[in-house]
Amino acid sequence: MRVTDEGVMGEGVMDDGRALAAQVTGFAARVATLRERIGRVVIGQDALVGELVIGVLAGGHVLIEGLPGLGKTKLAHALAAGLGLRFSRIQFTPDLMPADVTGTRIVEQDERGLGFRFQPGPLFANFVLADEINRATPKTQSALLEAMQEGSVTVGERTHPLPRPFCVVATQNPIELEGTFPLPEAQLDRFLFKLTVDRPSVVAATTGAAEANVEPVFSADELVELQATSRRILCGEHLLRFVAELIRATDPQDPEAGDATRSNLRFGASPRAAQSIVLGAKVRALLDARPVVERGDVEACALAALRHRVHWTFEATAEERRVEDLLPGWVEAARKRAR
Repeated sequence: MRVTDEGVMGEGVMDDGRALAAQVTGFAARVATLRERIGRVVIGQDALVGELVIGVLAGGHVLIEGLPGLGKTKLAHALAAGLGLRFSRIQFTPDLMPADVTGTRIVEQDERGLGFRFQPGPLFANFVLADEINRATPKTQSALLEAMQEGSVTVGERTHPLPRPFCVVATQNPIELEGTFPLPEAQLDRFLFKLTVDRPSVVAATTGAAEANVEPVFSADELVELQATSRRILCGEHLLRFVAELIRATDPQDPEAGDATRSNLRFGASPRAAQSIVLGAKVRALLDARPVVERGDVEACALAALRHRVHWTFEATAEERRVEDLLPGWVEAARKRAR
């Protein structure tokens, strides 16, 4: 029997699809175990846990905003433990210097005499918690920019690669204004998601027996493989058009922008928002053991990806307008244009 080139190619594509489906199913079951173990430690925050897991598995960095005492630090520590990652916590303060974060060169004497040796800072870990990041000065905040974007740190004339995988989870307190420095837009844009923490009812669950530690479900190498697998999840052209139109709908200068967008926003979301939505949607599909993205995956990731990427007018800020107020209109506009 003669096998054509087209036939061989078709079988190859089918084999790749079956292999991807098998990988997705295996990873989905293990991530479910990971979330269950974290849920034993972080009580009443299932939605937040799910969104943070999606952000990290997508290979991005996540900003978490919430009042003190809601478990932001505990959540980050539990996730790092469950992923089998080396964890590092940096408590940001106004007197923290960039070298305190990235590391510095120190003088050292050996058999060859005096010389300089690079001493890595706490940034050299797989999972970095930047606690209360808005308390540090812009000079120190900017030390994270290269690390978050390039995965490396430059000290002096040498560039030092950071370990892989590498993830920054930053926290900030929305009620503290004195002695804080709002993150610049360029740095905010480097966070894949911005998440907010609700106040759970946890008194009964947190005043009983001591909580257990989170046992690792993955290793660092397995997380890298999982992140690569998530990018292989298929996303249809119609969904990519929908995401592009969704970002366009946030632009107040667009001729077809809605009245609410024009009156409340100075600038819309950046192209990174589209990338964040698609990457998050692919991970959501993976966690549901699907090799293909659905419309619900895309819409579920829109809020976290857009929350920190639109620029409000002074009046909208004074009225405490939120992305949640405008998002339904943007989704409806994107649905119409992407048909």
